[in-house]
Amino acid sequence: MAMPLRQTVRVGTYLFEQKMLRRREKFPLIVELEPLFACNLKCEGCGKIQHPAGVLKQRMPVAQAVGAVLESGAPMVSIAGGEPLMHPQIDEIVRQLVARKKYVFLCTNAMLLRKKLEQFTPSRYFAFAVHIDGLRERHDESVAKEGVFDEAVEAIKEAKRRGFRTTTNSTFFNTDTPQTIVEVLDFLNDDLKVDEMMISPAYAYEKAPDQDHFLGVEQTRELFRKAFANGNRKRWRLNHSPLFLDFLEGRADFPCTAWAIPNYSLFGWQRPCYLMSDGYVPTYKELIEETDWDKYGRGKDPRCDNCMAHCGYEPTAVFATMGSLKESLRAARDTVAGNRG
Repeated sequence: MAMPLRQTVRVGTYLFEQKMLRRREKFPLIVELEPLFACNLKCEGCGKIQHPAGVLKQRMPVAQAVGAVLESGAPMVSIAGGEPLMHPQIDEIVRQLVARKKYVFLCTNAMLLRKKLEQFTPSRYFAFAVHIDGLRERHDESVAKEGVFDEAVEAIKEAKRRGFRTTTNSTFFNTDTPQTIVEVLDFLNDDLKVDEMMISPAYAYEKAPDQDHFLGVEQTRELFRKAFANGNRKRWRLNHSPLFLDFLEGRADFPCTAWAIPNYSLFGWQRPCYLMSDGYVPTYKELIEETDWDKYGRGKDPRCDNCMAHCGYEPTAVFATMGSLKESLRAARDTVAGNRG
């Protein structure tokens, strides 16, 4: 895992404190914060932009956004949406979270990034996470607009030039092949030299316009098993635990722990995760204590049957790593190697 060493130590200390000292059964690893649903693109696989016009116009107040993260106690925050850079006070949200030493990832399609860069300050606690689903033709097709890939590439270059930690997030569909995955990750890793890359099989949002191109479990395993071959998995700066990558390949299997990456949006804390919507509650305490977590996961809820998304399974892999000396040493080796690279 290419996570910076300082962040790895901070998160590891937090996990030890929660599990061993406080004896907490459920606690957040990272909060998915959605301060708006509006976006400047209409991606075919997205289920977040189908809200009524009145909802799409809403913007979460800064105090509410920061307060939710503090209430949860999570050490990391992923700010998504919608397109976060459309929020008029997104820079202030980031500033206040960074000031509290939260590790913040601002997820963006990068269409506004170059225009907004001057509003942000480089920090070891802050990174841009640019969404890249493939090389030019594939990416522009996935976001239904030409020129987006080129703009994202230029924005990444400019962000790196200005000293920002810059990462990417890539979602893959059944139209992808091992070769298309290799091509885009090679480009991001070797040519753009982004700091870290996150990958995920697409989840079948119920409201997504395109319902035909989501991966099944066996398709996912075969796709990543072939893409990771020939030393690619070790060479790429992937921001995932080794056990989660094993999970994607089908070399390991885990239950879902969606409670570890809770979602907070304009509607409140979302049950059970940011991919599914079974209602909302106003407080994190209610989310954890009043949600029937045992009824979710593959084999329990049909909506979960083909899900292998990081929000449910990366935290399980992290917890499994903590519980094994062998896996902890393996993850430590990957972290040290990633930071040297």
